Amino acid sequence: MTIVIAVDGTAASGKGTLAKRLARHFGFAHLDSGSLYRLVALGVVQAHGDPANEADALKAARAIDPKRAGDPVIRTAEIANVASVVSAFPAVRATLLDFQRAFAATALPGAVIDGRDIGTVVCPDATAKLYVDAAPEVRAHRRWLELQAAGHPREESAILAEIEARDARDRNRAVAPLKPAADAYLLDTSYLDIDAAFAAALALVKPGVENALKARQGG
Repeated sequence: MTIVIAVDGTAASGKGTLAKRLARHFGFAHLDSGSLYRLVALGVVQAHGDPANEADALKAARAIDPKRAGDPVIRTAEIANVASVVSAFPAVRATLLDFQRAFAATALPGAVIDGRDIGTVVCPDATAKLYVDAAPEVRAHRRWLELQAAGHPREESAILAEIEARDARDRNRAVAPLKPAADAYLLDTSYLDIDAAFAAALALVKPGVENALKARQGG
């Protein structure tokens, strides 16, 4: 029996950091599904393709190298925005869906996967589901602080505009729109630091995960 924690949510809500900490806590494997779409975006950009062209995006999706998921270049604002565009194509999502489901099915003793449609599409039968969000202004300020610390200062108002545009694309796309799964725990991190957010997330998912672990041992 596969044990999966699905962590969905908006950009800069803290879902990725929470997913990594949950994975460390339980000793589970972690997958940032957003990195897969960023790799598609990188492929399109490096091939001088058109992100709005489904054929260009699909070609890049079929050629991604998951080993590059840690490459800092995919964390730039440009790649993030392109990723939001290419992720709207059904063929791209279908191509990456198999990879994500295979990861979830084979990770032992379990997996934590974060993204935007993990609990609704990729792993609808996940053991525990979280949906992480925060006010757009809060998320923009967090991203602004990250960029400042990295030596890439930008106008906070521009970051806010990008976040709001990305939210709109993600929530309104025809395939797998960003939304909480019906059985997901909702976690608003607007007024929580990372330690408080992690404590809240752990309290929400721990009972279900521990019950699944006990059931596995009993079986």
